[in-house]
Amino acid sequence: MIAAGTDTTFTTLEWAMAELINHPPVMRKLQEEVRAIFGVSGASEVTEDHLGELHFLKAVIKETLRLHAPVPLLVPRETVEDTELLGNRVPARTRVLINAWAISHDPAAWGQRAGEFVPERWFEDGGGTAAAGAEYALQLGQDFRFVPFGAGRRGCPGAGFAAPSIELALSTLLYHFDWELPPSAGGTTTSKVDMGELYGLSVRLKAALNLVAKPWSP
Repeated sequence: MIAAGTDTTFTTLEWAMAELINHPPVMRKLQEEVRAIFGVSGASEVTEDHLGELHFLKAVIKETLRLHAPVPLLVPRETVEDTELLGNRVPARTRVLINAWAISHDPAAWGQRAGEFVPERWFEDGGGTAAAGAEYALQLGQDFRFVPFGAGRRGCPGAGFAAPSIELALSTLLYHFDWELPPSAGGTTTSKVDMGELYGLSVRLKAALNLVAKPWSP
């Protein structure tokens, strides 16, 4: 349980930073939201008190989980009785594997841009701000298009703890620092993060994510 709760949370945070580096306009928009919320509160540190106001942050994390589900094949299940699914007979004690990765990349569920990082898709009108449109009420485990933690009574019991942990960590990184890729060996700045995947307990970046952090203060 400790390994599952730490490794998946860390890799999701790493994927989020990688996607933000590859999409500078999204990173700027998210930093503006985080700094505006916590700047108004006068807090010198990011706390849990205002996480509920960070609507675009939640959209960024949902989009990261959609594209980079921590566990692409969910924990195996087993049928308890003979059943029929879409015309197919499924005997009792059949081992079932759910491909969460394929579901979250399916154009039938997510449109032609299913493979792209578009946090605005999580708002009703695609505007990406609370003023432009309310967030979709698509929560973890309540919609079969979005199952990074499984669903129903057998969903991951740690989902409710993982989401606030990632929100707090990511908003802290973006509030206190500006981020960019380091120069390459030739002195030129690399423009993109390599998004190649390496499979283990969770799916993580194949290459180490090395970034330059520049301190920021209000």
